[in-house]
Amino acid sequence: MRVELAYGRAGLTVEVPDGQTTVVEPTYLPGLPDVESALRDALRNPIGSQTLREMAKGDRSVAISVCDITRPMPSATVLPVLLGELAGVARDRITILVATGTHRANTREELEEMLGPDVVRDYRVINHSAFDADGLTRVGDTRGGVPIWLNSHWVDADTRITTGFVEPHFFAGFSGGPKMVAPGLAGFDTIMALHSAPLIAHPKTTWAVTDGNPIHDAIRDIAALTGVHFSIDVTINRDHEITSAYAGELFAVHRAACDGARRNAMQPVPRPYDVTITTNSGFPLDLNLYQSVKGMSAASLVTRKGGAIICAAECSDGIPEHGEYGRMLTSRGSPQDLLDMVHSLDEGRHDQWQVQIQSQLLLRHQIYLKSSRLSPAQVRAAHLQPADDIQAAIDESINQRGGPDARVCVLPQGPQTIPYVAA
Repeated sequence: MRVELAYGRAGLTVEVPDGQTTVVEPTYLPGLPDVESALRDALRNPIGSQTLREMAKGDRSVAISVCDITRPMPSATVLPVLLGELAGVARDRITILVATGTHRANTREELEEMLGPDVVRDYRVINHSAFDADGLTRVGDTRGGVPIWLNSHWVDADTRITTGFVEPHFFAGFSGGPKMVAPGLAGFDTIMALHSAPLIAHPKTTWAVTDGNPIHDAIRDIAALTGVHFSIDVTINRDHEITSAYAGELFAVHRAACDGARRNAMQPVPRPYDVTITTNSGFPLDLNLYQSVKGMSAASLVTRKGGAIICAAECSDGIPEHGEYGRMLTSRGSPQDLLDMVHSLDEGRHDQWQVQIQSQLLLRHQIYLKSSRLSPAQVRAAHLQPADDIQAAIDESINQRGGPDARVCVLPQGPQTIPYVAA
């Protein structure tokens, strides 16, 4: 059986044995037939909120939080409709903030691809920097004691709007909604507190869990304490087409979008598999190895202990070079040593959370990586097995785990599908 994997922009085809393979994908929904009308209708009939036109009157300043290049958010479709509802606000009073968290700044070319060249030309667009102390404002603490540092443009705006797309997230529960404030527009100290080793290790810090998830609870606290005036969240299909849109009060909107994403993305399987082939959903989600840990994590949910995970992620942006993820991975000789190091740190280090999660996965599974942009030496240094020939890696893994008796799973769209073993 031939299966097309989401890999970079072009995709990748593999062969898997017919009778022993289960392909698990999200419930497919077609894109909305008239997406602009659907967006406009959501904006003009908001959930639990005034409309934007009613809210943003007069000489008010507006800040809009948008996803960065590592997310397939169709901002170039959403923003023109959203900005049309803000026609009464002068363009020089509107700031679009790219919610990078601790990711690198996006280039002009990437911004034009993400937001559309007209938006980049006509509006002030700023890449948030978590490391620029002069660009941050302290606005208090969460109930759990997390210090809240946020982008000053965001804090100072009269009207604050989030835009995001919602899918299950491997430790925050779901993307979108309050994540567009923190960690998206947060300072480094805030982000480190939200990603501490004890919080990452918490049993409810996982896919599709929001209530009782200490990270999501803290993120909600930050958004509530600092104020979001309006929100729009969308869900998308494998072609990055918008399948639903919700607008209005932040938390009501996010709950509605999460309910839809949960129904479509969560897929039950009867028992764990010996070999799972996964992806990181193709470009832009498989932009680097750091992001691609999500695809490995999704596969781990249905892979038995000692089983193999084969992840196809192009990693066109490398490890990446910014941050400490790559340096931390190569600083110890084994996943257990890495995990011990993370838990023993007196002060948190940038990207330690991704190293922690990856180490936990490596202690349970043998993990292969197919990447056309990382060398075998780079892959081994990250404690993964290189799979330049992904077909050979698949065949070998199956043969080592029972051959014709091995149970095989394929997640062609990676973490856009969150499988789980049904009780």
